[in-house]
Amino acid sequence: MQTIGIKAPSSDTGRGPDDRPRRQEDALPLLAGTAVAVGAVGAVLALTDIDSPLRAPFTLFFLLAAPGGAIAAALRGLDPWGRIIASVSGAVAVNLLVTQSMLALHLWSVRGGVVAITVIGSLIHLLVLARRLRRRRAPTRRTS
Repeated sequence: MQTIGIKAPSSDTGRGPDDRPRRQEDALPLLAGTAVAVGAVGAVLALTDIDSPLRAPFTLFFLLAAPGGAIAAALRGLDPWGRIIASVSGAVAVNLLVTQSMLALHLWSVRGGVVAITVIGSLIHLLVLARRLRRRRAPTRRTS
């Protein structure tokens, strides 16, 4: 008995319609946009005090994703798993520090916590962007 190997047709090159190779990395911008949308909805639901069954999970996602994403952007040099572990740990630490300081100052509120996490995450992200801009503008020295 003879086995017949099935070959892919020559027209199947593994490329997309625009002649680019299809990759899993093409889904990353879609996932990032979805994460930003879910986090934004969580922040809006918490700040406007709208009763919804999605309020708690979306707000929790925002409270972890906002500082975690900013910390992950600051740690570009790490390998992916180390970056994930460090950014999640940093996000939990930032949330605990904000909570502890707000409780110690008798200023605790859900809205205040969401605003504080938003400000801290934004500041970390702005510092990362400023550092990248400064590196791009720095003159390079050439040694000949």
